[in-house]
Formats: sequence, C-alpha cells, structure tokens
Amino acid sequence: MSDIFEREDVATRTDDREYIDFFPPGYRIGRTKYIVITGGVMSGVGKGVLTASLAHLLKHRGFSVTAIKMDGYLNVDAGTLNPYRHGETFVLSDGTECDMDLGTYERFLDENLDSRNYITSGKVYSMILRKEREGQYLGRDVLVIPHVTGEVKYMIRDRAKSGPYDIVLMEIGGTVGDIENLHFIEAARELIHDEGRDNVMFVHVTMVPYSEATGEQKSKPTQHSVKQLQEVGVQPDVIVCRSQREIQEKVRQKISLYCNIPPNHVISSPQIDNIYALPDLLDRQGLADIATLRLALSMPYRAEVRRRPALAPYLRPASGRCVKVAIAGKYSTMRDSYVSIVNALLHCEPALDLKVKISYLDTTAQDDPSAPLEPTEEFDGIIIPGGYGKRGTEGMIRYIRHARENGIPLFGLCFGFQLAVMEFARSIGITGATSTEFDPKAAHPIIALMSEQQLESAFGGTQRLGGHEVWIKRGSIAHALYGVDKVVERFRHRREFNLSYRKKLEDADLVFSGYTPDEKIMQILELPGHPFFLATQFHPEWTSRPLAPHPLYRGFVKACAARAETRA
Repeated sequence: MSDIFEREDVATRTDDREYIDFFPPGYRIGRTKYIVITGGVMSGVGKGVLTASLAHLLKHRGFSVTAIKMDGYLNVDAGTLNPYRHGETFVLSDGTECDMDLGTYERFLDENLDSRNYITSGKVYSMILRKEREGQYLGRDVLVIPHVTGEVKYMIRDRAKSGPYDIVLMEIGGTVGDIENLHFIEAARELIHDEGRDNVMFVHVTMVPYSEATGEQKSKPTQHSVKQLQEVGVQPDVIVCRSQREIQEKVRQKISLYCNIPPNHVISSPQIDNIYALPDLLDRQGLADIATLRLALSMPYRAEVRRRPALAPYLRPASGRCVKVAIAGKYSTMRDSYVSIVNALLHCEPALDLKVKISYLDTTAQDDPSAPLEPTEEFDGIIIPGGYGKRGTEGMIRYIRHARENGIPLFGLCFGFQLAVMEFARSIGITGATSTEFDPKAAHPIIALMSEQQLESAFGGTQRLGGHEVWIKRGSIAHALYGVDKVVERFRHRREFNLSYRKKLEDADLVFSGYTPDEKIMQILELPGHPFFLATQFHPEWTSRPLAPHPLYRGFVKACAARAETRA
C-alpha cells in the first residue's frame, strides 16, 4: 500500500489504474486530524463562529490548530464581491482578499492566517485548467472526481503539513444540498476513505426554529438536513443546534434518535449577546472533549489550563458604563459589512471595563445637503468605515464635518481617511476637493490613483493589499497610542492622498502622523486640539484581537468614554 501514498509521476500513469493520489511529498497519514463543519437549513447559521470557537478550545488544550474556509463560488477570491451580497471582505497579512470568517478564525486563534486557509471553487478550477493545459493530467479525462476533489484534498493536506498541525478544521460554506459545494463535501467524504475513520470528524450546524403557533421547537428541518448529508455518504458525529433559546431535552432526544448520534452529541447553541462567550458555552457541553475522544487524540494540556475558561474576561459583566458609537457608512443595511469594526469595538469592552452600544447610520440618505442629519447629539463617537463608489460619500463627509466642528470623537478607516482629507481641504477653501474615483477630471484631485495603479485595468487582486510598514511621527497622538516608531498594518485601497496638497493642509494644522518609510504615501492623519480626530488609510480592525484590542480603537473608545462622562 505504501506506493499508493507517494505522489506518482504523471508519465508512469497507466490505464489499468483508476486511483490517483493527491498527497504532498512527505505527508504522513494520521499526523493531522480533520474536523469538517457543514451547515444545514439556512445560510448564515453561525458555522464560522462555531468553527472558530471549537478551534480556540482545542488550541486552549495545547493542540496546534488551524482552520480553512471553503467557498463554492467561482470567484478566485472575495475581492470583487459586493458587501450587500457577501458581507465584509477580510484581508490577510499576505494580501489575500477572503471571506469574513477568516477574520473570525484569526481573532479566536490569535494567529495570522494566509492564502492556504482559503479555498474557493474559482481558485481550484483555475488551477486545474492551468495544469490541464500544461499536460499535468496527460492521458486522463479531467473530471470532478477524482481531479477536482483530489486537488481540494491536496490543498488541505498541504496546509496541514505546513504546520504541521495536530488538527485542521474545515468549514464548508453554504448549506448541504447546494450544488456549488457538493465537490467540497465529496472531498471531505473521500478524506475518510483516504485517512481512516479515526482521523476525520463531521460537525453539522443547523437551525432549530421555534413555532409561535404551537409553542415548540421544531426538529424536522434538522432531520431533513442530516438526511441530505447522509445521501452523499456523510454521517455527522455532532449536530450543533442554533436557536433563539436553549434546545429542549425532548428535541435533543428526537434529533439524537432520528439523526443517529448520541444525545450528548447534540449541542445547544442559543442566541447570545457576545460571541466571545460561545467557547465557554460549548466547553460546558463537552464539545472539545467529544472531538478529542472521537479522533483518539491524547491530551497535551495541563489540568490547570483546562480549568481556566477560554476568553475569561468576556464572561464577567461590565461595570455599567456605556458609550454610544455610530458607524456612518453606505452599507449600513447589511451589518456583516462592518463585522471586523464591531469586533474591534467589542475587544475594548473588557480592557476599558465598559459597554459599547453600536448604531448604524445609512449615509446614502444624507447625500442631499438639505436633508437633516440623523440625531448625532446622542453619540459619543462616529466611525467612518471603508467603501467604494460615490454613493453615500457626501453624507459621510457631512458627518465628518459635524464631528470636527462639534468636538465629537471621529475615527476614519481607509475610505474614511480619504473623505476626511477631502472634508478638511474643503474647509480651508479648496473648493471642489474630491477623488478621481468620483471625478477623473477634478480640478482638485485630493485623492488620486497610486502611481502603480495608473495602467491597471483589472480589478481582482490589483489593489495595495496586505501588511505594509507604517512609520509613526514622534510626538503625535498616533505615536502616543502605539508607543512605537513603526508598525505593520493591513491595507486595501487603490487610491491615495495627492502629495502636492500636503504642505497646504499641514500649514492649516492637519497632521500626517503615519506614512511609508519613503513618505510617499500618507497613512494616518490627525487633528491636534480635537478630543479625537484620527483617520487611517489602513484597516486597524483587521489586526485587533479579543485579548489585545488595537491601540487606535482603544484610544478612540477611551475618548468616547470621556465624552460620555461629560454628557452624563
């Protein structure tokens, strides 16, 4: 059997052999265990947070763990997806534009991931078509099975081997029954065949609705979802039931009976206010212990580590202090568009012992200068988030002006940085200051294309992406918050501040306190004398962590708290 698990040379393949192996060189079966997370009944059921929480618990026990997201769409990455349709596009340190679940993984694992943690059908198929043209499948008709599923398995194993990791969790996007994710589920099923049953575990996440008419929870959607999974050859080991309230015991027993799993393998996951309390909720039901027993894993953790609750600061109530923050953006009707911002604000709660209440303001309705602004007096701070396109931008600029003139803490992010520059330029008499994104022939292009973007016609993966150095100006607010001279932050933008306007703006007291080492790209701006007026060309929320809130977010929330105290 040993020759089966050595990746054979293409030239030696013959027609009398159907098996094609997809194992990286030096890969050892049994070194890594796999947990596959699927979803049923409806999308958006919480697979990403469940995957991240289980990964966190297993890492908390001492295992080396990583997580992979598999999305069925034919886009190569998430860079061109509309936030209204898909939610936030998250960017990894290596520049990969990916699903927002990767951000959840990074926050719960407290580790940076890379492109190997993100697989789309588009990425798989583009690779297969390239290899076919190069003759790497010579003599074979290229099929979904074994080639598509095989390449998926190869990518998974390559990530597992790179650690090497004790456990790899794989979240399959969408729901069971979706035609676009069938090849991922089939690849996961084949893992059982290749790796052995003790090395692969399946967790199925479903919605258990509550019927107002009958006053009871309904298990039938879960039963049908599991049946669909069984029809493609997969028997789940654990079923996680998402619901508004805790699963009733009789419902747990019914799901256990009809879905062929032990009662204690039916895990209740009711709605909770703070996602960082989910690992503890799951741990109290023994999910991580079920996984380690099911996969025959020996326990590397110490007993005292096991007894310490994961993310313990999030399990204690705040002091009662509350700050009100408004996110004023163009995608406010789709809350998932700003999920990393929300998380970065939540990270400040235990650190500052307060509660952050978040509101969303749709700036599209505020583009008309004659339209009244939403009530802003009740907010302790305003965030201007990222975005693209002209719609809603004049509304954002109105909120920036209101915050600047009225001493309300303001935090601009990426697009918010560009709009803050435009607003300030207009305030000192540069009439019509705008971006070439909105007006290519603008008289005052305060924001313009980066030099390397001038001849770029493609959209996907062509922006300034991923981690880049930011040098911090000493004596600035940014330097006081960071406490260091340079940092690495993550970017996602195509345009930048036009340096020909730098002196005029600085003469009017605007400070550029962060820039590239050669000072050709301005990356942080701030306004001295204001309670907090700071904007970044990067996205600091992408590197904020539950137990290490980003220093700029912490400074912003602290300024909001100071305003709340003066208004009390």
